[in-house]
Amino acid sequence: MIRLYQYDTCPYCRRVIHTVESLGLVPGKDIEYVEASFGTPGRAEVVRLGGQSQVPFLVDGEVQMYESADIISYLRSKYS
Repeated sequence: MIRLYQYDTCPYCRRVIHTVESLGLVPGKDIEYVEASFGTPGRAEVVRLGGQSQVPFLVDGEVQMYESADIISYLRSKYS
């Protein structure tokens, strides 16, 4: 399952989530949203996994990426 580290007021996260929704991916089945606002365990996990304190952060198996445009491109190529 894909994990997307995000937080609600992040505009770049919202762009990715909009793409997830438009592709018909189902939360809890296809994708897991992980709360990653500052000070949360999710943000600490982002830093541990990728080395940067930046969201959105996508993990899909061995694939890890930060940039929203890259994440959107990846999701579209995989699920379109």
